[in-house]
Amino acid sequence: MTNLTLLILVPVLTAIAVMIVPGTKNIRWTAFVGSLIQLGLSVGLLFSYLGERAAGNSAQMLFTTRYSWFPAFNIEYFVGVDGISVTMLLLTAVVVLAGVLISWKMESLNREFFFMLLLLSVGAYGFFISLDLFTLFFFLEVAVIPKFLLIAIWGSGKKEYSAMKLVLMLMGGSSLVLIGILATYFHTNTGNGAHTFDLLVIAQQHIPVGTQKIIFPFLFIGFGVFTALFPFHTWVPDGHSSAPTAGSMFLAGISMKLGAYGCLRVATYLMPEAAHYYSWIIILLATIAIIYGAFATLMQTDLKYINAYSSVSHCGFILLGIGMMTKIAIVGAVMQMVSHGLMTALFFGAIGMIYDRTHTRQLELLGGLLKVMPFLGVVYVIAGLCSLGLPGFSGFVSEMTIFVGSWQNPDTFSRVATILACASIVVTAVYILQATAKAVMGPITNDKYLTLTDATWNEKLASVVLILAILSIGLAPFWFTDLINNDTQLIMNNLVRGLSSN
Repeated sequence: MTNLTLLILVPVLTAIAVMIVPGTKNIRWTAFVGSLIQLGLSVGLLFSYLGERAAGNSAQMLFTTRYSWFPAFNIEYFVGVDGISVTMLLLTAVVVLAGVLISWKMESLNREFFFMLLLLSVGAYGFFISLDLFTLFFFLEVAVIPKFLLIAIWGSGKKEYSAMKLVLMLMGGSSLVLIGILATYFHTNTGNGAHTFDLLVIAQQHIPVGTQKIIFPFLFIGFGVFTALFPFHTWVPDGHSSAPTAGSMFLAGISMKLGAYGCLRVATYLMPEAAHYYSWIIILLATIAIIYGAFATLMQTDLKYINAYSSVSHCGFILLGIGMMTKIAIVGAVMQMVSHGLMTALFFGAIGMIYDRTHTRQLELLGGLLKVMPFLGVVYVIAGLCSLGLPGFSGFVSEMTIFVGSWQNPDTFSRVATILACASIVVTAVYILQATAKAVMGPITNDKYLTLTDATWNEKLASVVLILAILSIGLAPFWFTDLINNDTQLIMNNLVRGLSSN
């Protein structure tokens, strides 16, 4: 049987090993081997999961492990996975591996840097497999503090300000989540007045609608802060722009997905009646984020700010899919979580590699890089094409799935929101093509660029891993939709119950 705890233990042991082994070379290879093992475990989990389903195992969650952690409050170490969890774990493993490879030449406090990066992965893995709400919150917090240190110590620009802003915003979101989780806990009853944090049990408890309407905003807004819910998105541009390259890759690629996963798995799944009651607000805020993020990106001249603001827009699609509450839209939202995680990790990786060589991220100072750095230029172009939704890439299938699912809602409000979201693609195409043309196309604007070197082996490997993952969804999306189909149906079953109650 697959032991999910290994996904937590391996990065923990790798982080400890990184702090012990002597020499920069050994530190790098230890982090790389550890991240490679994580990827191997995640891929093995995928095949084990598919094998169990093919053998007829219809349990909602597979490979569950349960230990009593704090019996007085019925807190348990309770973990398990379904198809949605498996996709998030694969995303985490791919981005962590790519981040380690991109950071290969990290010289400043590299031992501590890799330790923090691996600690972030511990929080992400634990969060995605947790079926106990208290344990889930614990791992959410584990994934917050290392972000502050990564930016404050290894960042650039206004790094202290950006790190403090990020941690205050995310801790504020965490406090809302904690209030929501505790309120949910005290409104459960497993007999004899006992309460539970068990997510699966709570989903069957049918919490009173009036209570749900009070709790739901705490959960959804709290998790929404992590995924750039408008207007709580302001930490994203500053945090991403100041973070080191691997930090930016993790922040946008994984951390923002913690919030989206929480919005879907916890807030929407456990509070279906309230989810329907507030759905119009979710749709409205998501649509504003999509449009605002697109136009704000159009105004940027810094490559990192371009990708950071575009992340606000692209994460708006995730929230739009959740808010529309149709099965196809939710499938699209999960697909967009993974697609955006891979695409934005590739984008930030390419930007970091360009900055390491040119020492600038300003569009007006770049140009002609494709001639001297053909591999890096092609990587940047591929990331851009995925971002604007070119067919063949994951961005296209995920956004189209959301649009189709959104259009299934016949009311005028949902249809208008869908049209506005679709129209944002035009703006996305403009800023992506404009940035690509200025940064990597055309004549070389600085003679110093003629001596620049192309990507190294580690940078090429990181880029290829991310590109293959993007293409695996863009060219063959059906394996992905088949993987999460049954699990989105279970969420829909709860939402249908919520619709009948409203």
